[in-house]
Amino acid sequence: MRDEWGRTIEYMRISITDRCNLRCKYCMPDGVEAVPRWDILSLEEILAAAYCAAGLGVRFLKVTGGEPLVRRDCCQLVAALKAVPGIEKVTLTTNGVLLGQYLEDLQRAGIDAINVSLDTLDAGQYAAITGRDCLDQVKASIRRAVEAGIGVKINAVSLDLGEDNWRELVEIGREHPVDVRFIEMMPIGYGRKFPCVDHRSLLARMKACYPAMEPDGRRHGYGPAVYYRIPGFKGSVGFISAIHGKFCDSCNRVRLTSQGYLKTCLCYEDGVDLRAILREGEERPKEPVHYRWPEGRSPSDGDLQRRLRAAMMQAIGKKPRAHCFERPQDITEAANMIAIGG
Repeated sequence: MRDEWGRTIEYMRISITDRCNLRCKYCMPDGVEAVPRWDILSLEEILAAAYCAAGLGVRFLKVTGGEPLVRRDCCQLVAALKAVPGIEKVTLTTNGVLLGQYLEDLQRAGIDAINVSLDTLDAGQYAAITGRDCLDQVKASIRRAVEAGIGVKINAVSLDLGEDNWRELVEIGREHPVDVRFIEMMPIGYGRKFPCVDHRSLLARMKACYPAMEPDGRRHGYGPAVYYRIPGFKGSVGFISAIHGKFCDSCNRVRLTSQGYLKTCLCYEDGVDLRAILREGEERPKEPVHYRWPEGRSPSDGDLQRRLRAAMMQAIGKKPRAHCFERPQDITEAANMIAIGG
């Protein structure tokens, strides 16, 4: 499907939980409360949205959180999403803490690639950022995933942690076929409190360190990263620069939050509440329970799909032309990233 600006929308990020086992300061610091479990979409509801998205031309799905692997049916969901007609790739973004535990299950489910969020290889800095001492566990999980032949990327939020920090991360790609991507801090939620490291400056420093660094025009995925290669390295270096490398003209994505809100741009509150359609006529229970999908109902039910399709088409058709992160006063999204989906 195309939006009114002519962009082809083919990629949907699906947040399946707002819970996480880390407490990263820019995302979900201590004290942030998770929403009631009834508010979170069930597996069947996520599938219903995926069926509809695929019918509109979405081909690539990214499963995110929170931390998706804290949800017990995550691997089951991956397998189910892989079976949706029209879906070509299903990938996962994780902090890596539970990745080793679920790696074989994810392989059996057919996961196509895994992104690991990792901002530093320094144990002290890692603990300061995440509030947990899990770095060795994460590094071991990355090694296991690479050895298993799964495509692995590392996502590092660009924080001002010194020259050694980004250099150590880049060096991962010397011996391993792992792409290391640096992500500019976006002024959403708690991220507003952190300065944005300008990737133009970071790239200049990298080129000074690696003079033979050159653009890498190969396709590495379906997102907005711009890649560079360093001769002799097995992996590449990527930059996702929402502030200083605005890529809105080629934006191909929408986001489904764990509570069922389809967002067309991270910057604005615009979108549509799909949960209201999925649960039309149902009353919120007084007890804090999980939502139960009605017995005998299929996620691909024709009438449900028609209503979802109409809502999704209308929302995508009104997708904003561009974000306004460079003008924080114009941002209308008030939710934290943990509620939106990373």
